[in-house]
Amino acid sequence: MSALSRDDLKALALRRIEQYGEEAIGLAKEVLREPEVGYTERKTARKVSEALIRWGVPHRTGVALTGIKGYLYGGAGPGPTVALMGELDALRVPDHPYADPATGAAHACGHHAQLGILLGAIIGLTEPQVLGALSGRIAVLVVPAEEFIDAEFRFRLRREGKIGFLGGKQEFIRLGEIDDVDMALLVHTTSDPQDGRMAVGGTSNGHVVKLVTFTGRAAHAGSSPWAGVNALNAAHLALLVLHTQRETLRDDDHGRLHGILTAGGTAVNAVPAEARLEWRVRAATLQALEEAEAKADRSFKAGALAVGATVQITTVAGYLPLVNDPLLQEVFLANARRLVGEEKVVVHPAGANRGGSTDMGDVSHLLPALHPYVGGARGTGHGKDYLVEDYTLAVLGAARALAMTVIDLLAEGAVRAKEVKARFRPRLTKADYLLLQASRMREEVYRGAEGE
Repeated sequence: MSALSRDDLKALALRRIEQYGEEAIGLAKEVLREPEVGYTERKTARKVSEALIRWGVPHRTGVALTGIKGYLYGGAGPGPTVALMGELDALRVPDHPYADPATGAAHACGHHAQLGILLGAIIGLTEPQVLGALSGRIAVLVVPAEEFIDAEFRFRLRREGKIGFLGGKQEFIRLGEIDDVDMALLVHTTSDPQDGRMAVGGTSNGHVVKLVTFTGRAAHAGSSPWAGVNALNAAHLALLVLHTQRETLRDDDHGRLHGILTAGGTAVNAVPAEARLEWRVRAATLQALEEAEAKADRSFKAGALAVGATVQITTVAGYLPLVNDPLLQEVFLANARRLVGEEKVVVHPAGANRGGSTDMGDVSHLLPALHPYVGGARGTGHGKDYLVEDYTLAVLGAARALAMTVIDLLAEGAVRAKEVKARFRPRLTKADYLLLQASRMREEVYRGAEGE
């Protein structure tokens, strides 16, 4: 009896996804109804773990607090390890129709669909004849805290020794959970018509986070405001200066300066003694990021100097720009075109920058990585109207493409995966990555009354 071809294996995987795919869609919809933000995704992780148990995937839970790691072993002998990833966390969008009324958490970015995609791909790949024909392993990585929000909360977790980095994939790297992975794939939903039904290519911004605390002196706001030092005014002036910096950011660098005021005083009749900002600096390259970051720091100090306040600037290591592996992209692209038609798959130039940031960028500096997009959503990403409407495309379509790509990589002695691995040249070793990120974690105190 002759061995099954890759096309035969794909047909078997697709048939199984067709047969059991409603379970993958069901998982996505369950997660949608109970959203949780980063490093608190316990209910979400439990749902995913239970689904993995049903499909026979041995795994560990509690990785990086709430993450999951498991393996599927091919039956055709040793070979590379291909990781399939999904993200557990939601955003805070309180007016989203599926927002948690207590926390404001909502899946306004489609991570619930990612978990369905992951499960759908696993359903196809666990077809016995398919898994038996693959060489190597499939690592299942379910990662917390991709959305870089609640930085003050996460920084407290860091100070308590519970995490080292604030992003989930950063933590997986630090903990050694991708040391045995040779390449990684993750599919994200999109509502952008320019992405067609599926899209590959493009990049993202790197970023750092600034936790900024202005400290002044309280006084009675009515009887003796001159006796106080108004920390809120210092923050307000810093925001004005930040606004003037935006025109100095070069278009090609895709620089962004944005954030929120998280505290601005405790009582209306007292001069605010403390004000806090959670700020984000983004850019397309590390050099441009450093330049934009220096402008942000000067702006914070300018506010403190103007009113004689003190400002503490805590810089938190954020994400690196995304670099999609060209050979992984080629393999995925062929399958995407086969599934939805060549004219409905968009290939963005490698330098096309979406403006946002993802910790898949960190992974892509260490090993071959791919972060394609699938349609089926509408609305504005991170907005109250972002909803997945076509779950057949967004979950099952992407699951089919992932399963077919893994078959191409690991079938026939895993020759394609070995080629991806051989061609890749890491931009950073793990040791260099950890040193770089450690160098981006720092604190500075500037005393405006003293001008230093």
